[in-house]
Amino acid sequence: MPNFFTENKDIQYHFNKLDLKDILEVSEDNYEQSKEYNYAPEDYEDAMENFKKVLEVVGDISGNFINERAAGVDEEGAHFDNGVVTYAKGTQENLDRLAKADLMGMILPRKYGGLNFPFTVYMMAVEIVSRADASLMNLFGLQDIADTIYKFGTVEQHQEYLPKFVTGEYSGAMVLTEPDAGSDLQACKLSAYQDKDGQWRLKGVKRFITNGNGDVLLVLARSESGTKDGRGLSMFVCYGDDTVKIRRIEHKLGIHGSPTCEMQFNDTKAELVGKRRFGLIKYVLELMFRARMGVSAQALGICQAAYEEAYKYASEREQFGKPILQIPAVTNMLLDMRVLLESSRTLFYSTSRLVDWKEQLEEKIDRLKEKGEPFSKEANELKRATRVANLLTPISKYILAEASNKITYDALQIHGGTGYMQEFNIERLARDARITNIYEGTSQLQIVAATGGIINDILKEYFAEKAHKEYKGTLSRLNELLKEIREIYEECLKYVLDKKDVSFQEVSAKDLVEMYTYLYTGYLLLEEAELEPRKVFIANRYIINAISNARKNAASIKNELFNDLMHVDEIL
Repeated sequence: MPNFFTENKDIQYHFNKLDLKDILEVSEDNYEQSKEYNYAPEDYEDAMENFKKVLEVVGDISGNFINERAAGVDEEGAHFDNGVVTYAKGTQENLDRLAKADLMGMILPRKYGGLNFPFTVYMMAVEIVSRADASLMNLFGLQDIADTIYKFGTVEQHQEYLPKFVTGEYSGAMVLTEPDAGSDLQACKLSAYQDKDGQWRLKGVKRFITNGNGDVLLVLARSESGTKDGRGLSMFVCYGDDTVKIRRIEHKLGIHGSPTCEMQFNDTKAELVGKRRFGLIKYVLELMFRARMGVSAQALGICQAAYEEAYKYASEREQFGKPILQIPAVTNMLLDMRVLLESSRTLFYSTSRLVDWKEQLEEKIDRLKEKGEPFSKEANELKRATRVANLLTPISKYILAEASNKITYDALQIHGGTGYMQEFNIERLARDARITNIYEGTSQLQIVAATGGIINDILKEYFAEKAHKEYKGTLSRLNELLKEIREIYEECLKYVLDKKDVSFQEVSAKDLVEMYTYLYTGYLLLEEAELEPRKVFIANRYIINAISNARKNAASIKNELFNDLMHVDEIL
């Protein structure tokens, strides 16, 4: 009976090394909530034990229930008939099982029936569910919609929507994309207007909406007539009632269990969430911030599933009188997959922890403001945490989404011709992985989002501190390699900036982002290797590959490879 939490040594490792003390002090009101709720933790150890038990439940449901239905969900897919969307039979069964286990409100406050879990633990649950069925994450992971209503909505909106999200009675959708406003959300045209009674109404079309058939919709709309940019957009919440017409669902390459809808709003009644004009510049940015992390966790779950399929097949498949696992070329592929999987997980949970800290600082500052107490120290901490989170979130999305495509590609290759057949799970995983580096911002847009932090070298002090640290034994040699990568990065950054050419800076961004990622992830792995002998191999192989790749990145920049872009019209 597989449990996708307890049997996964690496996710166990990351859970056991979590340090959430400062975060839980805020979220648990210094554990005062235990006096009001008998299921709230009394102290830190109690909280961590509770998280572990819940993740064991998630792991059990994922390994023994969701995973068993994944192939059937993929084959059946969502249905669309006469304007009505219904889930595949297995998808509905999965959602019902998760709801019965009280897992649909993990990050919502207890006063609305939620578990009040930190973001990082929730992300672990998302990874585990995604390993079982990546398409289900697109529904299970929509808890962030309820969280957005909690953060920015009114008390009345909290009471209206949140309790039924927790029970699973309500599902939601993040309704942003339009036919002419994909990544460029400030081009949104769907209009929001007030009728003669002051009632807000929505009119227009949205496209590529995950779970657009949801009960509660968060909609980005143009509330300020005559505007054309993001400052004219506001956020609204409404029900998916009869005035919201589902015009079609998309027939997709993968994630078949998740319906992707085209929607038409016909003077739909809605409520403003937060302040007018802040829809894109604040609320959507916050929502997408977390959505990108959700997709990263989804990609990580796919990576784990694909690696497990490849290792199992290589261990069992015999050629030339021995398992193909013993063929060096295959062995090397699996080792590379393992290193990519574990280094990606290290990067991801470091980022998740930072997002948690950022959000708890925001909550702490709000409480201090209410009490009229000073908060300058917390404000300075929040400023730095936000800057670093704004860098690491797109980096994580970029690295993990690309990793899921690489690992599933190699896993299918290890399967040979059988992997191309629908009878094998890897065929589905390869199709599901492909969307992760497209939606919630393509890999190219993640690079754009990270470029500012990279150019400004906002982790400069962190890297300097790590470079001066003395590491034990063979790890000191790896630190020397990381120092070399740092020198390569600094030389390349100077080279790019000295050009004083914005276009050259933009096309060099990918190589600069990747070098910065080698450094950050490399030092995380060094820290792990100091404490856990099993991680020495991961750190060694990752950093040796990183120095080789950094030299290639530098060559791309300094050899004027990008000058071809100046003649793009002649070439294309």
